[in-house]
Amino acid sequence: CYLSFFPMHCMALWTGVCQAAMQHYPAAAWGHYDVCKSQVYSDEGLTWDYMACQPEAADMTQYLKVTLDPPNITCGDPPETYCALENPYMCNNECDATTEELAHPPGLMFDTEGRNPTTFWQSTSWKKYPKPLLVNITLSWNKTIELTEDIVLTFESGRPEQMVLEKSLDYGRTWQPYQFYATDCLDAFTMEPKTVQDLTQHTLLDIICTEDYSRGYVWKNDKTVRFEIKDRFALFAGPRLHNMASLYGQLDTTKKLRDFFTITDLRIRLLRPATGATMVDENNLSRYFYAISDIKVQGRCKCNLHANSCVYDKEKLSCECEHNTTGPDCGRCKRNYQGRAWSAGSYLPIPKGTANIFRPNVSSLGVANRKEARVCDNELLRCQNGGTCISNVRCNCPPGYTGLLCEKRRCESELGGCGGPDSGQAHLTPPSTSRLLLLLLLGSALLREASCRPAVL
Repeated sequence: CYLSFFPMHCMALWTGVCQAAMQHYPAAAWGHYDVCKSQVYSDEGLTWDYMACQPEAADMTQYLKVTLDPPNITCGDPPETYCALENPYMCNNECDATTEELAHPPGLMFDTEGRNPTTFWQSTSWKKYPKPLLVNITLSWNKTIELTEDIVLTFESGRPEQMVLEKSLDYGRTWQPYQFYATDCLDAFTMEPKTVQDLTQHTLLDIICTEDYSRGYVWKNDKTVRFEIKDRFALFAGPRLHNMASLYGQLDTTKKLRDFFTITDLRIRLLRPATGATMVDENNLSRYFYAISDIKVQGRCKCNLHANSCVYDKEKLSCECEHNTTGPDCGRCKRNYQGRAWSAGSYLPIPKGTANIFRPNVSSLGVANRKEARVCDNELLRCQNGGTCISNVRCNCPPGYTGLLCEKRRCESELGGCGGPDSGQAHLTPPSTSRLLLLLLLGSALLREASCRPAVL
């Protein structure tokens, strides 16, 4: 192909070659559990080899819905002027919801970073002090998500002196704390201060209070508040996450551990803004507020190891299920594929895992089809020699051909098999009467010995 002359043709051809090649490589060649099935040759011909699979990790903030409580907590209605926390006499920051350049709506927590000036969401000031300035920021996906990277919040104001990160596994009906943050954990939450480095494999699920992210900031990195996912992974996978096999093994066998990194919603509870001093300056309350410029949440759709892609359609995420499963999380069997109870795929044995594929019901087919697979289509897996593909599960071969894809010549014109001049086989002579009788007696004895019984239909 010469790309300068036939760009579209060559691109289509190259794509087809790549797709065909990918089907023959094991999962390990393409990353971690990113292939659901590959074609293999067996004694029965071309068949499918199924394996556990999961979607790639992605920036999940592009799929969420954000809700603030109270709803009117965003600054700008009415317009308000703010002072810098570190300099109470620098009061030139205005927030006005009616002017785009001066507005700070919630969506600015998730827009593109690197803009100048920085964009951010901002709350009203603490003008009702000493009543607490409380804000709940809820991130909802309407889908089960598995976290793969640290959750990172970047504050344009000082970092909160008290904050709680919470999670929900049931779409916001109930909540559990993920981590507490405070300048003084004992005073704020009656908890001993700890860091993620204090955790072990046995205490990984403990909920801790940390003081690492609640002090005032000087350098840019001090603006961030983290929930450390990777440090917790490292307790099993090693400091550089080189031993992912160990982590996958733990996730596969410990449901509580797997659920710990799984969410449908996150809630950020801001309980006390940065004050920068031991006492609040009641004469200048416009110094105290919350402002967040960025929230990072990396993860993947939870598909129970039955899908390697997730689609976003009509403002909803859903797994593109394989292995004869269905549902937003591939959490149930397809209709007529309930031959056994549903179960999630398994990371073990590494690296392919176990697909736990679901077979058709005996009642739906008359017999259990143990080799149900997509064996043909009209693209890469064409039936050969004029055969036609029937429902992607078999080729209807023309007279004279047989095989999974009609690739074998069928010889029926001669007694005893193929014996024509083009067959490559010697002509077979019929057996004598005495030999035929001996074969029948031997076959009858073998059948009695094997005790075969009819299949239950």
